[in-house]
Parts: sequence; structure tokens; C-alpha cells
Amino acid sequence: MSSQHSTWPVLLEIYNLPQWLCMKRNYIMLSLLISGPKQPGHDIDVYLAPLIDDLKLLWNEGVPMFDAHTNSNFTLRAMVFCTINDFPAYGNLSGYKTKGEQACPICEEDMKPTRLDHFKKNIYPDFRKHLSRYHPYRKKKKEFNGFTEEGVARTPLTGSQVYERIKNVETKYGKCFKSKSKKGVLWKKVSPLWDLPYWKDLSVRHCLDVMHIEKNVCDAIIGTLLNIPGKTKDNENVRKDMKKKNIRPDLWPVKKKDGTKTFLPPACYTMSRKEKKKFCECLHGIKVPSGYSSNVKRLVSLSDLRLIGMKSHDCHALINVFLPIALRGILPKHVRHVITKLCLFFNSICAKVIDPETLDALHNDVVETLCRFEMYFPPSFFDIMVHLIVHLVREVKLCGPVFLRWMYPFERFFKTLKDKARNPANPEGSIIRGVLKEEISGYLAEFLSSLEPIGLPKSRHVGRLAGEGVIGKNVISPPSERKKKAHLCVLQHLTEVHPYLEKHLLELQHCNPKLKERALMREHNRTFIEWFKKEVGKKQDHDVSDTIKWLSRGPRLCVRSFEGYDINGFTFYTRRQDEKSVVQNSGVKVVASSRVYASAKDKRPVDSTQSYYGVIEEIWELDYTYFVIPVFRCQWANNQNGVKRDEIFPGLTLVNFDRLSDSDEPFILASLAKQVFYVVDNIDPRWRVVAQGKRHILGIDDVVDEDEYDEYDDTPPLPMVVQPLPEEEDANNTNHMRTDHTEGIWVTNRN
Repeated sequence: MSSQHSTWPVLLEIYNLPQWLCMKRNYIMLSLLISGPKQPGHDIDVYLAPLIDDLKLLWNEGVPMFDAHTNSNFTLRAMVFCTINDFPAYGNLSGYKTKGEQACPICEEDMKPTRLDHFKKNIYPDFRKHLSRYHPYRKKKKEFNGFTEEGVARTPLTGSQVYERIKNVETKYGKCFKSKSKKGVLWKKVSPLWDLPYWKDLSVRHCLDVMHIEKNVCDAIIGTLLNIPGKTKDNENVRKDMKKKNIRPDLWPVKKKDGTKTFLPPACYTMSRKEKKKFCECLHGIKVPSGYSSNVKRLVSLSDLRLIGMKSHDCHALINVFLPIALRGILPKHVRHVITKLCLFFNSICAKVIDPETLDALHNDVVETLCRFEMYFPPSFFDIMVHLIVHLVREVKLCGPVFLRWMYPFERFFKTLKDKARNPANPEGSIIRGVLKEEISGYLAEFLSSLEPIGLPKSRHVGRLAGEGVIGKNVISPPSERKKKAHLCVLQHLTEVHPYLEKHLLELQHCNPKLKERALMREHNRTFIEWFKKEVGKKQDHDVSDTIKWLSRGPRLCVRSFEGYDINGFTFYTRRQDEKSVVQNSGVKVVASSRVYASAKDKRPVDSTQSYYGVIEEIWELDYTYFVIPVFRCQWANNQNGVKRDEIFPGLTLVNFDRLSDSDEPFILASLAKQVFYVVDNIDPRWRVVAQGKRHILGIDDVVDEDEYDEYDDTPPLPMVVQPLPEEEDANNTNHMRTDHTEGIWVTNRN
């Protein structure tokens, strides 16, 4: 509740729900509220006892329930899938000692901790034992801790094996009793969850929380790169530990002759002031689509060249998308490469759909990435949160995608509980009263159609998937030539018109057999509208659908224009609206099949599917009397010389809007548009890095399958495959000190 008062809610989440309802507040039950002001710690078992009894009843006997849908009775049974909590609470619930030398509850005594005497902390840089048996990193000494690695990681214990270890542990409750920590004793108690009949059969009983792991890893990387006081993992004590362990001699601290200051040479991860400025300016200039994340600009302090006030979701967006983009052209290539690979790992496991066949390769890749971190970053970087990354793929295999078992929805629920604590003297009573009022109101809302259900936030896109203008409505009379292009775009993309398109092309080929393909298509585009109108007019009314009839007559003279438009779960703006907004909604991508010519004289064009990137200039609704069709007029980057792929990250696309397409087809159907946003490239400001927008349409307007809705190509915001660095380049990066600048860290010595 505050720094002086700690209240612990225990929540139950219903899991067998559709994806768009699972983890929503309406289906999270407050089963216990453990009062403060002190946290219960390991005594939480005392409070959990009644809940455990209820859970055993739900499994053994079940509870009679009535199903209103089938109008029948049934016996409800339930089981606990796993617990979701941060790492300290992991220890309180499981009984494992998550501090000290063997802090990992999965590795247990298989860990090889290293004590940093000057830094005064244990570290866990033992990733090489997770590599394949004959991996070359196992034989390297200088790049790691000075020793080879012959060990092999132990297979995690099953639930039954763990229970055999702890079943005889004596459990003593009470704050007044302080047990002396015995070396080698890893378990402090037997959790009451073991009383559940099925608990021993679960492979994963307590999930590692990816939200907090991402937050800690992101803070460590950013703090170390920018040398943020209190967050950096590189300081004088760490350098002294390097000297004591006789590793990385080029980074050992150097004292001035007068002894007043100590110089820490710049490591390979140390940014110069120029690089820090470029990094912060890149993040400061990012504008994201509506609902994507918080305003990144507010997190950047250009005066201090640091990031401030980052919440958990800010770190999630940063490490999944923005960090690899902001690091382009900064730091040595091998350091930038390994940071980006770790970011792509988090991007992969946070995806909503994961291919199980790729998980083994993903695990091997992240282990190798962590080994390379060990080669470049200071030993103090490898705390327990970094170590836990090794086990995340295993939990994805056993428990499924991360987004259904991380702490974000529960942190949001905690925020609603805090808002209910209106009486500081009795916060728990205020919370209980507020929760009861909400439950009563929610129950009544089910019987009153005019009320919205509590705890199920209504999307702003409800009723707008087909398209609706939201900002800047106006009625204009556009130039006839421009409106003709928009009308032609509509005709070319509607399925009902395809037979007419094919017939017109065949007639042109028959009348002009010597006409080349390019000239034939130009003539087709120039004459099709009039031909289509006459062709439909020849037929009887009963032979033509109403849609074809109204399309042949063309749109009305005036069109409705908008500055903002919602369609397919996206919010689009024009470029003008973007310039006066804190978000960027004007970026657009469309995937289309086209005939590609290598040059004007090319006689062998190639049919291919390409992605086209542009910026929305105008948003129109063409009125065909009985229906309207929204279209976007865009400026498109030239796919020949204005779009390129990064060499190391081939999935990373860059566009240059100084090189526009000379195509005479500026319009697209709004229903075909996918949202992207652009970030200025650090290497060349004329180019923009493309990042994919996101949307949430499941559960909106009866959409239950996004693929069925529109075969949406869910391109990740960053590439999933990274080209490895050349072996000779990676092998030569054994120098841990930067040689391209001398801006190390000066430490003032205290007398």
C-alpha cells in the first residue's frame, strides 16, 4: 500500500476462457487479502490454509453448479495450473531459498556461484554448461573466467523428486522464530500446496514471471550502457574484482598519481558522450501508434542523457522493439549484435503464437547469446534475474505462451485495489468494501442491458471494424482525375468486378495484338471505367447484382474526407494530423501481388508479392449511394531504391521517403491497410526503420479468429532471424576495451 504498509492480495484467475477474456479483471477473483502492515513472508501458508481446503474440495469432490445455457446441473471441478508471482514471492510460496549461493529453484545445488568480494554480491555466470557437449565456447578461457567448462547442466527435477527432497523438512512459523541459515539447506519449509493431490504431477508449479525478468534485464542493460548511477553494473568495485580474479587486465582501474581519482578504462559496452546523445535522441524522437505503448519521449532526459521513470511495460516495449533500433550505428558491432539477439529472444517468447518445433533452437540460441554476454559484459551483470533467462524456454514448452502467465494483468488489478483504499487507517477494510460493491454492481449489470459489464473494458474499435471516421470530417469536391483513380482502385480490388477486368483485358489483347504488356495495362487502366459502365448498362437488371450496378455508375461528386479513421482494429491518421499529435498513425503497409520490371526495357517481368510502405495523405469515403468504401491516398516509398533490408538483421526494413514511387496508383482500399510506424535511423537520418503496429480485435464484434477475419500476416516488430557475425570478426573481438574512444569513467576517491 505504501513504503510503510504492505498488503498481500491472493488472486485466483479462471483459465479455461477464450483468449480475449482470459486474464481480464472480471474473471480475477480476490480470494484472500492478507493484512499488513508487515508482509507475511514464509508465514503466508497460515493464511492459505482455508484456500487450500477449498481447492482440495474442488478437485476431490467438486461443487454442484447450474449451467444456465443448457439448463442443467453439473459438478464443477478445478485444479491449480500454476502460481504467478514475482521472484521473492516465488520463495515464499514454494519454500525455496531464492537468495544466496544456490538461488535458482530449478538448478538448485547444480549452480556454480561466484562471489565478488568488492561488489559484495553473488553472481551466476555459468551458462556454458548449458551448451552442447562440443561447443567451441567450452574450451575458451581468456574470454570467460579463465577456465574451461566440462560440466553439463542437470535435468530439472520432477515434482515427485522435489517432494521426496522436502517432505521431511521441519516447518516453523512465526516472526519471532529466526532460524539460522545452514549451508547446503535449500528448502525452508514444505508448502501447503503439496497437499493438493495433483501438485506432485505438475512439471512447473511456480512460473517465472517474464515481466519482472524483462524489467530487471532492461534496467541492467540501459543502466550499464548509459552509466546511470545506481543502475549500472560497472563501477570501481567491479573493476577491482576483475583485477583480483586476474581477468580482463585492460579494464583494471588506474589511479592518478596524486591518488585523488581513479580512471576506469572504457569497456566495449561503454558509450561515448556522442553515442549517448545519439541513442537518447533516437528514443526521444519515437512516436508510436495509438495504444501501442506509453509516450517514449517522456522517459528520456536529454540534459542528463539517461532514461528515467521506466515502468514494467516501458521496459517491455524497449527491449522488444526500440532498443535494437536505437543501438544501430552505436557501440562495436559484436556488442550491438549480442544485445539485439537477446532482445529478439524476448520478442520471440512474448509472441502470442509460438511454433513448438522452434523452441529447441531458440533455447540453444539464447544460451549462446548469454555466453557472449559473459564474454563482453562485467561479471556483476549476471545476477539471478539474468540467470533465470536460461529456463524460460523450458516453461514455454510446458506452460504455453508467456502472455497468459505474466504479471501485467495482476499489476493492473492491484492498481484497482489501491484505488479502493480510501481510508488510510484501515486500508484492507476499504478494499474489501470496494470489492463487494463492485461485485454486487457487476451481478446487477448482467440483468440490465443498458449497463456495461464491470472489469471487461470496452474497446474503442467496437462497431468500427468495417470503418468509421473519427477526426476531421469534411465534404470536399476533389479533382475529377484524382477521384477517377480512387474509383479505379475500388474496382480493381473487389472480387465481383474481377470477371469484368479479365474480359476487358482479353478484348484489348484481341484488338491490339502487337501492344506490349506495359502499354496494354496503361490502356486497360485508362479505358476500363467507361467500358465497365457501358458493359453493365447493356445487361438486364436481373442479370446484374446491385453492387455491380452501383459501382458502374461511379461515386457521387462529393466525397467525405477525414483526418482520422478507425478500421480493422487500427486507428489511422493523415500526415497532417500526425504532425500535431503525440502519436504516429499515418504509417501504412500493404501487401500486393505485382509485376516487377528490372528496367524500362525489361521484356521478362517477374510476378511477385511485395510489401509497399507509405504515409497517408488523404482519407476518403467514396459514396456509391447504397454503400460507402473508404480509401487512403498515400505517398509510397520506391521499392527499387527507397526500400532496403539490413545486412545483419534481414527482417529489419528501412525506407527512404526522399525516394518516392513514380507509380500512378496512390490509392489503396482502407480495408487492406496494415499499420506500421517509422523510426529515424541512427546511421543515416534520411532512412526510417519500419516497426510493425499492433491491434487487438479478438472478441470485438464477434471476431473469434483473427486469421479467419482477414488472413492477417502478423509480421513481428523485429526480425526473428539474425545473421551470425563472421567467425573471424567474432573471434577477433577478444579486446574488452574500446579503442575508438577514451571516454572512460572517473571516480573520485574518498579520504
